[in-house]
Amino acid sequence: MARDAYHEIFLHLVWHTKESRGLIIPDWEDRLHDIIRRRALEPGNVFVHEIGGTRNHVHIVVRGGPTLPIAEWTGKVKGGSSYDMNHTAGYPDRLEWQSGYGVVTFGAKDLPWVIDYVRKQKQHHLAGTVFDRLERVEQRE
Repeated sequence: MARDAYHEIFLHLVWHTKESRGLIIPDWEDRLHDIIRRRALEPGNVFVHEIGGTRNHVHIVVRGGPTLPIAEWTGKVKGGSSYDMNHTAGYPDRLEWQSGYGVVTFGAKDLPWVIDYVRKQKQHHLAGTVFDRLERVEQRE
């Protein structure tokens, strides 16, 4: 497949810390998001629109190219970000991610509200106004 193809492939991803523990220390959250952004951009065919989350999970909104292998890319972002936090950033706790993740595709017309939703994660969780579809990390039958 051509790498220069026109595409509008928007993805929302979410993943939790190991056992959903509150491992994301607020004072280190910006550093973690910077590391996740850097890791997400490594393949060169990804644009990061937003990263947000709470003490126990992370959301990321991206536009990915048509050749992006989502599962492999997600594994590298998760593994690389926890490695960087634990080994190079000097994170005072041990950051670990759960093995699963959730991914939802959406259209360009939904991009503004998905970005806003991710940006306001803490407020949504405090107010109980979470959007279930964007919080799932497992398949529900």
